[in-house]
Amino acid sequence: MRKCNLCGKGTKIGRNRSHAQNRTPRTFKANIQKVTLGFGKDKISGSFCSKCLKKMKGEIKKTALK
Repeated sequence: MRKCNLCGKGTKIGRNRSHAQNRTPRTFKANIQKVTLGFGKDKISGSFCSKCLKKMKGEIKKTALK
C-alpha cells in the first residue's frame, strides 16, 4: 500500500463522472517517493509524499545554514 511514513497520506477512493452523469469508481494515489535523506551522519530512509519531502529538504537547508 502506498502510504507516507511521515503524515500517513495514502490512496483515496472517488468517482469519475461523465457528461451523461454515469459514475465509475476511481482511485486518487498520493505522490509517494522512496528516498534516503542524510542529516549529517544520520540517514533516514522510507516512503514519503512530495509535500513532506519539500518540508524535510527545507529543514535540512535551514540547519545547514546555521
